[in-house]
Amino acid sequence: MTRLSVEMLAADPVEPITSAGHAQLGIAVLLGIAVIVLLITKFKLHAFLSLTIGSLALGAFAGAPLDKVIASFTAGLGSTVAGVGVLIALGAILGKMLADSGGADQIVDTILAKATPRSMPWTMVLIASVIGLPLFFEVGIVLLIPVVLMVAKRGNYSLMRIGIPALAGLSVMHGLVPPHPGPLVAIDAVDANLGVTLALGVLIAIPTVIIAGPVFSKYAARWVDVPAPDRMIPQRASEQLDKRPSFGATLATILLPVVLMLLKALVDIIIDDPENVVQRTFDVIGNPLIALLVSVIVGIFTLLRPAGFGKDRLSGLVEKGLAPIAGILLIVGAGGGFKQTLIDSGVGQMVLDISKDWSIPALLLAWLIAVVIRLATGSATVATVSAAGLVAPLAADMSTTHAALLVLAIGAGSLFFSHVNDAGFWLVKEYFGLNVGQTIKTWSVMETIISVVAGALVLLLSLVI
Repeated sequence: MTRLSVEMLAADPVEPITSAGHAQLGIAVLLGIAVIVLLITKFKLHAFLSLTIGSLALGAFAGAPLDKVIASFTAGLGSTVAGVGVLIALGAILGKMLADSGGADQIVDTILAKATPRSMPWTMVLIASVIGLPLFFEVGIVLLIPVVLMVAKRGNYSLMRIGIPALAGLSVMHGLVPPHPGPLVAIDAVDANLGVTLALGVLIAIPTVIIAGPVFSKYAARWVDVPAPDRMIPQRASEQLDKRPSFGATLATILLPVVLMLLKALVDIIIDDPENVVQRTFDVIGNPLIALLVSVIVGIFTLLRPAGFGKDRLSGLVEKGLAPIAGILLIVGAGGGFKQTLIDSGVGQMVLDISKDWSIPALLLAWLIAVVIRLATGSATVATVSAAGLVAPLAADMSTTHAALLVLAIGAGSLFFSHVNDAGFWLVKEYFGLNVGQTIKTWSVMETIISVVAGALVLLLSLVI
C-alpha cells in the first residue's frame, strides 16, 4: 500500500465492527488462530482458504455482524494485494529472467572458481544472499540445490557444511530484507519506511547469516554426515544455452533495485525536505515499484539479450514467472484480510491497551507473537501478516527507526523453528535426502538460530538508535 492510500484510510476512521470486551476479543483471537492452525495442520487445507475461514471465525467469535466481517476481510485483501502484489509479480519476473538466462549460473560459477576449500562455506553464504535478494525462498532453493550438490560432490565436502550456509543466506533474505513478501506486508501494516527497514535489515542480516551459516554448519556437519544424493541433481538452465550474460551485468541487475531504494532512504535522511526537487526525484526512482520495474526493463538488455532471447520468448518467460506466484499472492492477500479483520474488530487496540500494563518491550512482544503463530501454522508469511496486524497499533508513536525494527522483530520471529507443518521443512528434507530427525537437527535448528540472533540484534539496536 502506498503512503497516500494509507493516509486516505487513516483520514476515514473505521468504527470497530464489534463492541466485545477485551476478554471476548482475546478468546476470539485465540479461537480464530486455532481454526487457521487446525485447518492447515490437521485438514491440510490451503493457507488461503484457512486464512479466509479463520477470519470469518474470528469475527463470529467476537460477536461481529457477518456482513461487516466480510467487508473488513475483502478490504484488507484488496489493499494488501494492491500494495504488495505488483512488487511480488515484478520480483518473480526478475527471478525468472535471472534463472532462465543463465545469469544465476554465471554468478555461481564465477564465485566458485575463485573460492578455496576453506572459504567454501562463506562463498555459499555470499552466493545465496546475492541470489536470494530478488527470489522467493522456494525458488532460491530450487535454483541453488544443483550448485550445492555439485560443489559437495565435486569437492568431497560434507553436504551440511555447504548446504546450511546456502539455506541460511536464503532464509535470512526471505525473513528480513524487502522486497520479499513477508517484510513488505509488515512494512505496509505498520507504515514503516521501506528504505530504513531495508538498511537495518541488511545490517542485522550480515551477523545473523554468519552465525547461522558458516559457524553453525561446522556443528551441523558433525551431527549429520550425509553424502549428496545423485538423484537430486537436475539439469542447469545454462546447459541449454549457447551463451549467457556476464558476471558484472548480472550482479548489477540484481542489486539495482536495492541500490535505488537505499539511495532514496539516504537522500530522505540527508535532505529531509519533501518539496526539494532532488528528494522528490529519488522518492520516485526509489519507490519499490519503480525500482523493480526499472530492474526488469534493464534485465531485458543485460540478461535476456546476451543469452540470445528474442522478443517471442520474453512474453512466455513473463507468463512462466507469474504462474507460480498465484498461490503466494492469494496467501498474502488473505493474510492482509485477516490482519484487517483483527484491526477492525478492535484486537489491535486491545493489544495496545493491555501492553501498556506490561513491562515487556513492544519489539519483544512482536517477536513472541510471530514465534507463536509460526510454530502453530508453519508459515513464515502467515506469522508475519498476522503478527503485523496484532502489533500495528504499537507503531503509532514509534520513531522511523523503531517502526522499522518492529518490522524486523516480526520477521525474525516468523522464522523460528521450522518443523513438520512447514512446506520448507519437507522441501529441504527431500532435496538433501535427509530423514525427519536429521532435518530437525540441521534445518530446524538453523532457523531457530536465525530467529533468536536476529531478534536479539533488533533489541540491541533499539537501545542505541
